[in-house]
Amino acid sequence: MDKSILTTGFNGMVGSRFLELFPDYTVLNLGKSDGVDITDYEKIINYFEESKAPTVVHMAGKTDVDSCEDDKLFGEGGEAWRVNVEGTRNIVKASQKTGKRLIYISTDFVFNGTKDFYTEEDVPDPVNWYGYTKYEGELSVASSGIGYSILRISYPYRAYYPKKKDFVRRILEKMTNKEKIYALSDHIYTPTFIDDIAQGINLFLEKNIEGTYHLVGRESLSVIEGITTIGGVFGLNPQLVPITREQYFKDRAYRPFKLGLKSDKIRNLDLKMNSFSEGLEKVKKQLSI
Repeated sequence: MDKSILTTGFNGMVGSRFLELFPDYTVLNLGKSDGVDITDYEKIINYFEESKAPTVVHMAGKTDVDSCEDDKLFGEGGEAWRVNVEGTRNIVKASQKTGKRLIYISTDFVFNGTKDFYTEEDVPDPVNWYGYTKYEGELSVASSGIGYSILRISYPYRAYYPKKKDFVRRILEKMTNKEKIYALSDHIYTPTFIDDIAQGINLFLEKNIEGTYHLVGRESLSVIEGITTIGGVFGLNPQLVPITREQYFKDRAYRPFKLGLKSDKIRNLDLKMNSFSEGLEKVKKQLSI
């Protein structure tokens, strides 16, 4: 197997963990910190043509939901569209031209959140600009005619990442400092241990598996249940203040209500996805090393 890959967005929370767990890959990352703008097709195609890597893992994107919503006013001229849609189209076009396979990292926010659970067979119906631009990216990949995988991830967390705190570490910090935690009482999510995401990406690279998959944790739960689970695993008592989504997200981008994603399809590939409590136990162990 050729262990060289082209990547985008691998300097972030998920990609950097992949590189830690799988150092045997030879990776060329195309990102802003590397002097590459994925909205510049001419620069992208030069890298693609020079690289013999058979596969591209495209993770780069604008992910700040509220900032993306602000961009909606500018439509196709806004940064969210240029990066998430035009940037993805550039990656697709370059993959087509050079015969590379593409793994596209998408999001649970492509769904509208009105169903109890979503499978890969459900048709996306995004309710905010972030979700809409990511879904447009999915459509570009799926209609490209190249070999592809679309991997939807959800609420990722890990033990170490100095550049940014994920939701688990933010909650742990508040618990440790005995601060009040405003917890959504009417929101369902599917937390995902980043080590599992990394294992999944590796599997898709090794096996050339195609199609759309939910690369998410085995358990969906309410935010209050999630915070209580974090407290239980780490032996801390959260000072919970229940709050509704209407209050919490006032004057912010609308969020889907229920984001319970089923991971049965990917677990049928013999990829073990941890429940939230199992993932937290592993985070706790890693933090104690």
